[in-house]
Amino acid sequence: MDSDTMMQALVFETGERLRLCSRPLPALCHPDDVLVRVAASGICGTDRSIVLGDFPARSGVVLGHEAAGEVVATGPAVGSLAPGGRVVINPTYHCGSCRCCRRGMAAHCASKDGREIGVDRDGTLAEYVVVPAPFLHPLPPGVSYRRAALVEPLACVLNNLTAASPRWTDRCLVLGAGPIGTLCALVLAFRGHRVTVVERDAVRVELAQHVLPASAQVVPARDGDLWPAADGRDAGPDVVVDTTGVLLADALEVVAAGGTVVAMGERETATATIPVRSLVTRGVRLVGAGPYPPHLFQTALDLARDLPLDSLVTHTLPLHRYAEAFAALHVPLADTRPAPSSYAAMKVLLLPGDQAREESRCAG
Repeated sequence: MDSDTMMQALVFETGERLRLCSRPLPALCHPDDVLVRVAASGICGTDRSIVLGDFPARSGVVLGHEAAGEVVATGPAVGSLAPGGRVVINPTYHCGSCRCCRRGMAAHCASKDGREIGVDRDGTLAEYVVVPAPFLHPLPPGVSYRRAALVEPLACVLNNLTAASPRWTDRCLVLGAGPIGTLCALVLAFRGHRVTVVERDAVRVELAQHVLPASAQVVPARDGDLWPAADGRDAGPDVVVDTTGVLLADALEVVAAGGTVVAMGERETATATIPVRSLVTRGVRLVGAGPYPPHLFQTALDLARDLPLDSLVTHTLPLHRYAEAFAALHVPLADTRPAPSSYAAMKVLLLPGDQAREESRCAG
């Protein structure tokens, strides 16, 4: 095949984990399809879990779903986008016609199987990707591709914080200082809430401290103490967001009476023992927010102009250095020497092809 019809893509294969492949450019198969040249794509915790075997994905799928890029070609039914336009991808598809969609619960669409970008439909860790036009949003002037790649995780955060519904006087605790936990704290601090972040990994404690404003306290977890009492606080946090997926029982134990616990992080095999009597008698609210609805993706894009999202990005690497990128996220790959012993990054972006020059490109 001609090199102009081929692209590089990072493919997940059961047994081999990851492989950089040469593949034909994806075709426009539907009238509303759009071919996007990927400029920047983040490595999500879901991508990490897929590689580690903690999250199911179709063998042979191209990973990745946090991305922005440039429109290359459009199907005949696309009228709102044109080649050269800068866009960010909303990977949470919905059909618009199932019962959930009709009830305003598009995030829980019954037709998602086979349509989840980077899980069972080819994703964005490639030079090109095809996306239906309704799931592409034009980038505002001044929002770089680097910043736009954080819009999707920001939408996840907004959905879970909406479910938490913190009051102005609430004390908030975020468990985990990875990209999602740090984004949670950033948004809470941006809105004026008192927030503490607890993290076990020393590197991520330091990274989060550099990203977050002084009003957000980042502390290392010590001996299971998730709510440091050194400042004389006589009650637990009013809102706890568990971004780790493994600390739900601890969150329920530490939350104040009448408080809210949001189970945000997800692990395929994670379980928790819930003290039902305590949950009832103390009036604790336990929430699982799930995927974000479409309107919160647009809200995240609007907020991207004001929030320093790109401050979370510690590494930007070309696609062919994917092993180094995953190693920085404490994922040992077969071609990584030596095996990583800890995290070395907050947020890692992969730049497919010759996209490094696009990192700072903005319209206007």
